[in-house]
Amino acid sequence: MAVALLFVLGVVVLAEALNKLERTAPCAKGLSARQRLLAWLKAIAWVLLAFAGGGALVGSIFGDAPPTVRELCLFGGFTVLIVRTRFKEG
Repeated sequence: MAVALLFVLGVVVLAEALNKLERTAPCAKGLSARQRLLAWLKAIAWVLLAFAGGGALVGSIFGDAPPTVRELCLFGGFTVLIVRTRFKEG
């Protein structure tokens, strides 16, 4: 049960991270130094979340150790924030 839940949460986190990463442009022309720094920090954060989501999928598929409550809460929290943002955007 916990492995299946982590798999679903990992899919949501990975999909959103890749979607947001695609729209992040830290190398865009015309950015100030501060805007460029913030864009790079955002890109790094989304890359880390994509790795975490991918790790949740791979671990679930290849029978890694069962997820801990901490992992489920972490992925669950990010998933709730993602779904909330999607509903807020309309």
